[in-house]
Amino acid sequence: MEHIPNLKNKYQNEIISNLKEKFNYSSVMQVPRLLKIVINQGVGQAVADKKMIDNSTLEVTTIAGQKAVQRMSTKDISNFKLRKKMPIGVKVTLRRDRMYEFMERLISIALPRVRDFKGVGAKLDGRGNYTLGITEQIIFPEIDIDKIGKIMGLEITFVTSAKTDEEGYALLKEFGVPFKNIKNN
Repeated sequence: MEHIPNLKNKYQNEIISNLKEKFNYSSVMQVPRLLKIVINQGVGQAVADKKMIDNSTLEVTTIAGQKAVQRMSTKDISNFKLRKKMPIGVKVTLRRDRMYEFMERLISIALPRVRDFKGVGAKLDGRGNYTLGITEQIIFPEIDIDKIGKIMGLEITFVTSAKTDEEGYALLKEFGVPFKNIKNN
């Protein structure tokens, strides 16, 4: 028997029917779904220290459970001592089961480890997608605090098939993303 992530199960068995009812969709295919999760870490200091980009690649790979790729600069910027095609960031895109497993770890393990956590902001991008900024990568249990060189932030973007922010918000809320300023039902 194949393993199905808990959140995928929850989506198929609960969330689809809840959203279908809430937004009066006529077809299951209209219900918004999570398409991918992109984890991105900008490493501006990599211009001066090449080891930092390797450390970031390793950390993001560990957090995501999938190999991260280095992102290269597209142009020269002399003020930042930046040359074209220098590595300045790390990115990984999660889809399907890995995406659901990562989201479950993020919601149930990593976010509660944030100091003075009161929920995440509820601002979506206008097309139903949500980007969550994390200030410290050490909230993930996979990261060994003793082995990191520098505490760095990262961005996690949830890309949905929702047409509006309201639909995207409802979808992420159903998944259990702990938004601020909304009282739990």
